[in-house]
Amino acid sequence: MLDVRRMQVLRAVVTSGSITAAAANLGYTPSAVSQQIAVLEKEAGIALLERFGRGVRPTAAGRLLTEHAAEIGRRVAEAETALADLRAGRTGQVTVRYFATAGADLVAPALARFRAEHPGVRVDLRIAEGPMPDEEADVTLVVRPRGATGGDGTSLVHLVDDPYRAVLPKGHRLADRRVVDLGELADEPWVGSERPGPCLDAVLEACAAAGFTPDIAVECEEYATAQGFVAAGLGVSLVPLTGLGSRHPNVVVRKVRGPEPVRSIHAAVRESSLALPAVRGLLTALQEV
Repeated sequence: MLDVRRMQVLRAVVTSGSITAAAANLGYTPSAVSQQIAVLEKEAGIALLERFGRGVRPTAAGRLLTEHAAEIGRRVAEAETALADLRAGRTGQVTVRYFATAGADLVAPALARFRAEHPGVRVDLRIAEGPMPDEEADVTLVVRPRGATGGDGTSLVHLVDDPYRAVLPKGHRLADRRVVDLGELADEPWVGSERPGPCLDAVLEACAAAGFTPDIAVECEEYATAQGFVAAGLGVSLVPLTGLGSRHPNVVVRKVRGPEPVRSIHAAVRESSLALPAVRGLLTALQEV
């Protein structure tokens, strides 16, 4: 196998026309340059230089390797420039996965701010396929208990606490309240708005702290649909604040206490990606938003 560094030594010899001149340009001794050329000729299995007057000139094989060495030099220079841009956060790609209700209020404004500050960085943004961090993503938005730590090569960065609100049909006995005690909903039929996972866990834990288990009369696992079932009088529901961007005209939304259910939104970040300025910039934008 040809050694790339020795090919660059050959290029210096051919460019300068002599081993002595190449040695001076490279900061080597002439004997060190001669040894490098001898080893390269052994690797190539053919002579690369021939005597010409007081200097040397390349053979056909020498010219071939010199041309390739020049191309390699250009590619290495391009790679170094690209790497410097990546290290500085001027170029590259950040892969982000998020869940739908974090999109409008959190991801969209953060991404707009990030693109203004890092116009050369491409963002691969898609909906996450499940509640676990995407192994291929630099950043995945997830719901985890407050104070949770990462694992399996990821770090958790807390972004925001998203409180749940009680969604009641208009005309409900508690509709005129500004704040509803969670325990007052214990005997109501419930419309389930969450699929099994950390969001549902936050709701069930709050209900347990209030002394009851909700009686799920309707399961829908989607916030807008849950509001429709509530509006039809089929039960009450809890929906996180970020899931109430579009409100059904026949429901009322009230704060909850005793306790207030909260889901904590975190960014699960690949630890290897934390070294990239672009990833850190996106995290900063998410935290500021």
